[in-house]
Amino acid sequence: MRGSLRNDSLTARLVLPVVGLVLAGVLLNVAFSAWLATRQAAAAARERQARVASALAGSRIALSPAVLDALHALTGSHFVLWDATSRRIGAGSLPAARFSATSGPGLAAAIESGRIDVGGVRYRVGSVHAAGVRPETVLVLTPEKPPLSAALETVWPVLAVAAATLGLLVPLSLRTTRSLANRIRSVERHVDRIAAGEFGQQLPAGGDDEVARLAVGVNRMSVRLEELRSSLAAGERQRLLGQLAAGFAHELRNAITGARLAIDVHRRRCSTAADTADGSLSVATRQLAIVEEEVRGLLALGRPTDATRGPVVVDDLLGAVRDLTTPRCEHGGVRLECTMPTGITLVGRPDSLRAALVNLALNGIEAAGRGGLVRLEATVADGRIELAVEDTGPGPPEPLRALLGEPFTTGKPEGIGLGLAIAKAVAEEHGGGLAWSRSHGRTRFAISLPARTLEESSTPSAAEPPA
Repeated sequence: MRGSLRNDSLTARLVLPVVGLVLAGVLLNVAFSAWLATRQAAAAARERQARVASALAGSRIALSPAVLDALHALTGSHFVLWDATSRRIGAGSLPAARFSATSGPGLAAAIESGRIDVGGVRYRVGSVHAAGVRPETVLVLTPEKPPLSAALETVWPVLAVAAATLGLLVPLSLRTTRSLANRIRSVERHVDRIAAGEFGQQLPAGGDDEVARLAVGVNRMSVRLEELRSSLAAGERQRLLGQLAAGFAHELRNAITGARLAIDVHRRRCSTAADTADGSLSVATRQLAIVEEEVRGLLALGRPTDATRGPVVVDDLLGAVRDLTTPRCEHGGVRLECTMPTGITLVGRPDSLRAALVNLALNGIEAAGRGGLVRLEATVADGRIELAVEDTGPGPPEPLRALLGEPFTTGKPEGIGLGLAIAKAVAEEHGGGLAWSRSHGRTRFAISLPARTLEESSTPSAAEPPA
C-alpha cells in the first residue's frame, strides 16, 4: 500500500467510499442550492417589481426625470417612460440612447416578453400605467443577475466548507486506515510465523479494540500451540524412551537373574568360613538387588505395570530402600539416615515406589559425596503424602533445573538422565508428581501423592530420631 492506494487494500476500501460519498453529497447540495437560489432570486425580483408597480399605479406624483432617478436610487430598478403608440422610449433613469440598438417593433416585443437586454445588462421588464397628473406608462426594468453568477454567490460557502472538510477528512482517514492496516499486517505476519512453526512468540496488543483482541487471541493460540508441540515432543520422547527402557530392562533382567543364580550355585557349592566372614557374596547379592530395582524402574518407565495396587506400609518401604542403598553409602563414605516410624500406609504399587525411591537415593548419595548426608523420610501435610530424599550435595546445575525430570537430562558426564525420569513417571502413575527444592544447603526431592492414596487405617505419628 506504500506510495499508492491499491484497489484491494484496506485503505482503498475504506477511504475511497467515504470520499466518494462526501463528494456526491457536496455536488447534490450545490445543485440544489443553485436551483433554489435561482428560484428565490426570480421570485424576489417579481415581488419587488410588483410592489413598485403597485406604488406607481396609485401615485398622483408627476413622473419627472428627478422623480424617476429617486425611485431608482431607492429600489435599484430603472424607470423609463414608454409611449406605446409611437413605441418610443421617453425620459427615465436610463438614457434613451441605450435603447437605440433596439428598433421600435423589437423593443415592443421585448417589453411584451418581459425581458430585455440594454447595454449588455439583462433586465426583467414590467409596465405600469401611472395615474398621475398626466397618465403615463412607465417601464420598470429590474436587473437580473446571470444564473451562473447567482448560483456561485449562493453555493461558494458550501463549496468552501466541503473543500475544508475533505482537506481534513482525507488525510485523517488515510492515517487511520494505514495505522489499522499496519496492525492487521503485523497480525498477518505473526500468523505466517505460526504457520511456519515459530510458536510461543507474543505480538503486542496495543489497545482494546477488535484488532487488539484479535492479537490477544492469536497470542493465546501461539502459546497453546507451543504447549501442544512441547507436549507432543515430550510424549514422543517418552514413547521412544519406553521402548528403549523396555529393551534394556529385558536384557538386564536376564543378566541379573543369571548372575544371582550363579552366586547361589557358588554359595551352595563353595561355602567356606572365610566367605561367610567377609560377606562378599552377600554384598554382591545386595548390589544385584539394587540393579534389579533400577531395572524395575526402567520397566515402570517403559510401559504401565500390570501389578495391582495394594496397601504399602511406608516404614517397610523406607526400610527396604535403606537396606538396598546402605552398601553404596558405605562404599562412598556417605552417612544415611532414615526417619522412622512414620505410621503411614498408602495404596499403591510397592515395586514401582521402591524403584523410584532407590533411584532418588542413589542420586542423593552420588551428589552428597564422601562425608555427606542423605536422609529418607515420609510426611503427611496439607492433604499430600511426601516420600522424600534429602542430601547435602550442591544441587542440580543451574542450566538443568528447569528440565529436571525430562528423560536424558543429566549433569553427570557418565549419567544417562533416567533416574529422575523414572521417579517422575512413578509419581504420575500414582496421581502425584515429583518436586524438588533447595534450602539451607540441602537438596530435597519428593514424590508427592494425593491424600486419596492414604489407607483409612493410616494414623501418622510423630517422627522418631533417625534410625
